[in-house]
Amino acid sequence: MPIVFNAERRAWALQSGGMTYGLAVDQAGRLRHSYFGSLLPRLEDLPRTSDPYLPLRDRFFPWEPPEGPTERYEYPPWGGMYYHEPCLKATFEDGVRDVRLIYETYSTKGDERIPELVVTVRDPHYPLRVHLHYRLFEELDLLERYAVIENAGRAPITLEQVLSAVWHLPSKHDYRLTHLAGRFAAETQVCREPVSVGKKVLESRRGNTSHHANPFFAVDPGNATEEGGTVWFGALAWSGNWKIVLEHDVWGVLQVSGGVNDFDFAWHLAGGESFETPTFVGGYTQEGFGGASRSLHRYARDHVLPREGSRPVLYNSWEATYFDINEEVQGELAEKAASLGVELFVVDDGWFGERNDDQRGLGDWWVNREKFPRGLGPLIERVHSLGMSFGLWVEPEMVNPDSDLYREHSDWVYHFPNRPRTESRNQLVLNLAMQEVQEHLFTVLDGLLVENDISFIKWDMNRPFSEPGWPQAPKERQRELWVRHVRGIYDILSRLRKKHPEVAFESCSSGGGRVDLGILRYTDQAWTSDNTDPFDRLRIQEGFSFVYPARTMMCWVADPGLWAKNRTAPLSYRFHSAMMGALGIGSDLLRWSAEEMQEAGRLVEQYKQIRDVVQEGDQYRLLSPREGETTAIQYVSRDRSRSVIFVFRNPHQFLDPAPSVYPKGLGERSLYRITGVDEPRSGGALMGHGIEIPLEGDLTSTIIELSETQRE
Repeated sequence: MPIVFNAERRAWALQSGGMTYGLAVDQAGRLRHSYFGSLLPRLEDLPRTSDPYLPLRDRFFPWEPPEGPTERYEYPPWGGMYYHEPCLKATFEDGVRDVRLIYETYSTKGDERIPELVVTVRDPHYPLRVHLHYRLFEELDLLERYAVIENAGRAPITLEQVLSAVWHLPSKHDYRLTHLAGRFAAETQVCREPVSVGKKVLESRRGNTSHHANPFFAVDPGNATEEGGTVWFGALAWSGNWKIVLEHDVWGVLQVSGGVNDFDFAWHLAGGESFETPTFVGGYTQEGFGGASRSLHRYARDHVLPREGSRPVLYNSWEATYFDINEEVQGELAEKAASLGVELFVVDDGWFGERNDDQRGLGDWWVNREKFPRGLGPLIERVHSLGMSFGLWVEPEMVNPDSDLYREHSDWVYHFPNRPRTESRNQLVLNLAMQEVQEHLFTVLDGLLVENDISFIKWDMNRPFSEPGWPQAPKERQRELWVRHVRGIYDILSRLRKKHPEVAFESCSSGGGRVDLGILRYTDQAWTSDNTDPFDRLRIQEGFSFVYPARTMMCWVADPGLWAKNRTAPLSYRFHSAMMGALGIGSDLLRWSAEEMQEAGRLVEQYKQIRDVVQEGDQYRLLSPREGETTAIQYVSRDRSRSVIFVFRNPHQFLDPAPSVYPKGLGERSLYRITGVDEPRSGGALMGHGIEIPLEGDLTSTIIELSETQRE
């Protein structure tokens, strides 16, 4: 059984194919963590909750907690002599700020595929209950965790910190942290560092997921590789202010906590109300960082994303026209895009309001009749006649002060009385904590979709929060806006998807500022970065792949020499870089030569032939762009019958030859034919002896396709 309970020990074990997670109730009724690691055959193999503390108990100084400094609470509140990062900090109506949680009951639910354990703990005096949820994905060695905080009384309770979960790792002093950091145009850069004694905080306080950090962690003993070694890892499903805290103390205790950021946060939990935290998914693998990524990819594809199926080839006209758009030019671009085999044509910023630049019109979601005198209908009909579906860009959460919406509802933006309203990109942030703002946005977007045959919406957010004031709310509710804004976005998207199930959505925030497992429950893909330079993208996309599958990673082929560098590179190199995710084209096709159009058409067709392997297969990072002068990324179909390897020869020195590439994930005894090579080779030979790659010169690339001819 995947969830086992021992009544005598009051202990639970959640068991998957290669992982066991254990927790138990101690003699004082407190819920303690007992184990997180490789599979244990029996529940009796779990350490008893007192075991880790006995050898040190006599050595404790008198000012340490009675249980010793190595206590591991499953959902620790702030109370008593607890000095690590708490999951829950609250103030009761009488001013008491001390929370105690003791075991009350448990239940199981779910099904055989995804069993769920719910353990309820309560405060012994106040009517506060916490329901801890554990959803087990056996085939992935993953565990979803979240908490529901319930006020079972009448008097309000103020929540000041309410995290989703804490992950406890075995006591060890030489752990290493891998996380994703960056900035605008350089998102999801892989960072590695020793876990030293102290506290490391990864976070966003900007209102979105942020370009600067992504809610993901991986911890290993310092010796894991891409394809081998023990790794504990996790990702938080939240699209607003978040934090992940790694706390390593001198006793060897390492815990990783995460959830909604407590900075400027408070939640007024009235009697009878509850607060549900975001999901924090965590896992364990002995297959290195690649194994962790593949588990998260399958989890996202099978259990998070709102629909199945590969993403279409997309054309976006932004970089071809910017704000200077009209029906005629868009139609000409559509003709060109269709000739390449593009399946989705998207009109970006500039189609609405008085939107001739980024200084006005944002928030006025009516069609600009000077640019589209007959509305969007004729252009949509033309796009459809060319065999493509139609998409549109919107930025619903923002408003320009120079707009009809702001002139009518200037109180709908975040602001503080007696303080300036800071503009960024000439815009302010609408207060989605307000129900009337949510209803307005739903009505406007729903109207666009009802009145026009639109199959795709690119939802952008081009600035972080400032002056996060909500003057209309009672004082005790004002700091809830950080959470209510994100929930508002989720609710609008959920309602739109329910009413318009045929419409796909893309998450965008000035590039990769809103990429997380929370927004991906409501969107089909994410814009990875505004930086479309094909060489820079190799590192951005590598970091993205540590958490998110290729199907969600939107990648454009763009023209060289644009604002985000876009160095001159062969068209094939630019395509190959973009073909490792959901392929898009953002170039000015009206300036392409006949030869470029012909080559691009061949590459689009090739992508369509391998798209299912790239977007649905298992990914292996064979050669990292962070190490050496050659990058190689492999995708393998789930049945191992097909594989695609992208190889890039990056700027290099001294006439060094390109290294051989060693595939992974093939059937050992199966025979595979390499495209262009007549003699098939066994998977074992390919993986053991490698494939020579005769690439010469900077910024050259190739695609190797492997097809199974005989099953082992």
